[in-house]
Amino acid sequence: MHDRAAEDKGQGGESRTGLLNGFAAYGMWGLVPLFWPLLKPAGSVEILAHRMVWSLVFVGIAMLFVRKWGWAKELLRQPRRLGLVAVGAAVITVNWGVYIWSVNAGHVVEASLGYFINPLVSIALGVLLLKERLRPAQWTAVGVGLLAVLVLAVGYGQPPWISLVLAFSFGTYGLVKKKVNLSGLESLAAETAVQFLPALAYLLWLTAQGRSTFASEGAGHATLLAATGLVTAIPLVCFGAAAIRVPLSTLGLLQYLAPVFQFLLGIVYFHEAMPPERWAGFALVWLALAVLTWDALRAARAGRIALARAAAAAAESRGEATPVRRKSAL
Repeated sequence: MHDRAAEDKGQGGESRTGLLNGFAAYGMWGLVPLFWPLLKPAGSVEILAHRMVWSLVFVGIAMLFVRKWGWAKELLRQPRRLGLVAVGAAVITVNWGVYIWSVNAGHVVEASLGYFINPLVSIALGVLLLKERLRPAQWTAVGVGLLAVLVLAVGYGQPPWISLVLAFSFGTYGLVKKKVNLSGLESLAAETAVQFLPALAYLLWLTAQGRSTFASEGAGHATLLAATGLVTAIPLVCFGAAAIRVPLSTLGLLQYLAPVFQFLLGIVYFHEAMPPERWAGFALVWLALAVLTWDALRAARAGRIALARAAAAAAESRGEATPVRRKSAL
């Protein structure tokens, strides 16, 4: 009995640690729009290149502490997975670049929309590319999401292309990561290894042209550019710690923290305009996400009940007493 209590206490501690890491990861991702403007006068492409280079530096240091390199040797022997890593590196480069540009160009709210609609895009990609079958509620959520995009297109006077590029690039990235099947830190190490040489070549070219801000804007500016690696790596490490400790359904709910923080920053801190038609579009997106979340929680609960019944049936078939019967026998 004492062992069971200790085990439950340990599981509770692990769950709390997971939740704290999840809040930290999505909180940092949500507040990152405050960081990119600090890097001006560096342009978006220069910031992106520094992010690629310094991410590999910091991830490499982290990997030295972890001391797990077997995955790299295995990856190098599998050209198909290596090709998928290159695809993942390409789409996350697009995602990072558009996001940095959109924040520094004053489109934080539209960028947040991209991460709000990302779950809907992931579902659509699953149907189109993986031939997944959707439940009625999921179809409803996707339909409401499409309506939201149409409403926002009217509000912006054009399709919300920043949101769509961010959502589809990140959705594609998630699809590729699922196929590659590497942990967060290992995946980032592989992807930034692919990005490193082109990014370094661009920075050297920029320096040769006399257009680099790394050395010309002082030590503080150079330190901030180097910190792009930490800004990339630390939330990912926290996310990895959360992913192994909390249920997927909980992680799915936590993911909405980042775009919520970004949205609030866009309105309250950056004072971006929100005319009525944009509010209407966002309201439709939030409705779609509410339907999606409700359906996911319902499906998870039904799965747990089915698993418990199957376990009880298996126990009965082996002639074992179920926990309920033990209690009534006492």
